[in-house]
Amino acid sequence: MRPFLLLPGLLLAMLPAARADEGMWLFTKPPVRQVKEKYGFEITPAWLEHLQKSSVRFGSGGSGSFVSANGLILTNHHVGSGMIEKLSTKDRDLLKHGFYAATAGEELKCPDLELNVLMSIEDVTERVNAAVKDGQSPDEAATARRAVIAGIEKESFDATGFRSDVVTLFQGGAYHLYRYHRYTDVRLVFAPDAKAAAFGGDPDNFEFPRFCLDCCFFRAYENDAPAKTPHFLKWKTEGAKEGELVFTSGHPGRTNRSVTLAQLEALRDDGFPYRLEQIFRAETLLRAWADRDLENARRSKGSIVGTQNGRKAIMARLDGLLDPALMARKAASETKLREAAPAAFARIEAAEKDANAYQTRLRLLETGDAFGKGGLFSTARTLLRAADEASKPEGERLKEYREPARASLELDLFSTEPIYKNLETLRLANSLTFLCAKLGAADPTVQGILAGKSPDTRAAELIQGTTLEDIAVRRKLYEGGRDAIAASNDPLIQLAKLIDAESRKLRQRGEATEEVISQAHREIATARFARDGDSAYPDATFSLRLSYGVVKGYTDGKETVPAQTTFWGMHERSEAQGAIPPFDLSEEWKAEASKLDPLTPMNFISTNDITGGNSGSPVVNRDGDLVGLIFDSNAPGLVSDFFYSDEKGRAVSVHPAAIQAAMEKVYHADRVLKELTH
Repeated sequence: MRPFLLLPGLLLAMLPAARADEGMWLFTKPPVRQVKEKYGFEITPAWLEHLQKSSVRFGSGGSGSFVSANGLILTNHHVGSGMIEKLSTKDRDLLKHGFYAATAGEELKCPDLELNVLMSIEDVTERVNAAVKDGQSPDEAATARRAVIAGIEKESFDATGFRSDVVTLFQGGAYHLYRYHRYTDVRLVFAPDAKAAAFGGDPDNFEFPRFCLDCCFFRAYENDAPAKTPHFLKWKTEGAKEGELVFTSGHPGRTNRSVTLAQLEALRDDGFPYRLEQIFRAETLLRAWADRDLENARRSKGSIVGTQNGRKAIMARLDGLLDPALMARKAASETKLREAAPAAFARIEAAEKDANAYQTRLRLLETGDAFGKGGLFSTARTLLRAADEASKPEGERLKEYREPARASLELDLFSTEPIYKNLETLRLANSLTFLCAKLGAADPTVQGILAGKSPDTRAAELIQGTTLEDIAVRRKLYEGGRDAIAASNDPLIQLAKLIDAESRKLRQRGEATEEVISQAHREIATARFARDGDSAYPDATFSLRLSYGVVKGYTDGKETVPAQTTFWGMHERSEAQGAIPPFDLSEEWKAEASKLDPLTPMNFISTNDITGGNSGSPVVNRDGDLVGLIFDSNAPGLVSDFFYSDEKGRAVSVHPAAIQAAMEKVYHADRVLKELTH
């Protein structure tokens, strides 16, 4: 297949008329006409390529950008906090005190961080769809599609050496092959203390005005030397003025704008309530555990923050789906499409009803919600399945065990991150209790998992009995394959074996349902393309997207919300709240605060269309200069997962002037500053 070519003239003819600053646009189908007509700026292929190759995807689910020719990367502190936490110890808390590598030799190597930079995109829709034949059952169609995608990815990986992922777009209406340059030697360079980075904590999360220095710097290495990155974004201390056109290049995780009303109703009535129940349990338990001991608090800080963030985000999105006016708007928008493809909508509705019968078990057993979703059980399952999948043909393997994914799998499997068995036990006990609550203690699978014990006792037995925290043990089992796994009496390996057959069947059933929905969405996409042209943007898929907007405040009732905040506002907010957590500042900050210009802009808002995964995305101006760092959405913007509105919804960014001033006056990060600004 020929790769996409950027043909501005053709795109101008195909794109619909300009509208609000909506869209997470493919780099192969940028909003050329909209931006040209509304703002008088022409997006060129060269401008796009530079931005594309300056943009970085973080494996943990965030974004970033190169900001020097020597692999220096800017992202959010909250994107990097998991790595910062892994690099911390009881005696060296890098979240609490921050970190700065005064020399290149002091940069800290991350245990398991993978970064990806998009190099090329190819349309493989025709080849993928040709693999599915008329008359095939959903299972047969899913198997055929999985096999052809595996073949495409392996061919690309073997030919280029790049990570190669086939990305599903338009809910199955198109398939594109994304090739990434992969970096697995990544080192921490600078991070502010968490009090400054996450000022306001949970109370201010998803609010504006905000006062967060939510930034940190990493560096990509190759062959034990800083990577050469000729595509990088130039630093512009002055940032962007109110009303100025700005762009965001990042990796939004997932939106649901093109799903059907039936799918939104499933999220409203089942998916989100399930997730909130899980979050509330975990947050309460983790906070109680953290309050018992200072070391507990350090070990669980990242988990607590992530749980709180998820709670507020999902509650806001659920609130949107519970708004009858918004759901009526969705129903009205489907009317014409329903007339064009009534059978497709009916199949999706039937598939959603069918999924109700097994969805909870799928989440608990295959997704891993019953076992802490990660941690040592996840390691056990990876070892078991890696051994099982290795003997299968490439096209029949589960996606995560195919050859092109091996490097990522091994990076995670052999990570040197610290493992705390007391925290592992706590999480597993909570998850096993949740399993009992959802399936009932009399369920045969639940009884087999608990082995006649309570969740707390069983969790302690499993975690204390395992040796999978030892990298050497993991490596021996991985390299030994099926024979080593068969001989292992590790309790977590045994547990993974116990549930594997049922888990695989649930996954297969889920994939068959997804195939039914994907085929239906292809019909709907055909109707949509006939109506709008094929230049409409697809839902977010954690693939690189471009959005545009302007720096702009808004009105909330009678209150005018300004477009930016300052250091002065940060200190006023702290004093007004009595300087108690999370509105307090570190001793280091307070000692140097008088050196900061109080009118320095700190955070600002814009109409850029973003969602989760955009955290760490660069904000650039017409010249491609870096003028901001996305770190959040305000609360009205969270419903944009389903419906975009620029009335009050805003993207929230850190201003480069604040980053530069804090690094210079508070943290004295002179080496990095010189690299940024020269």
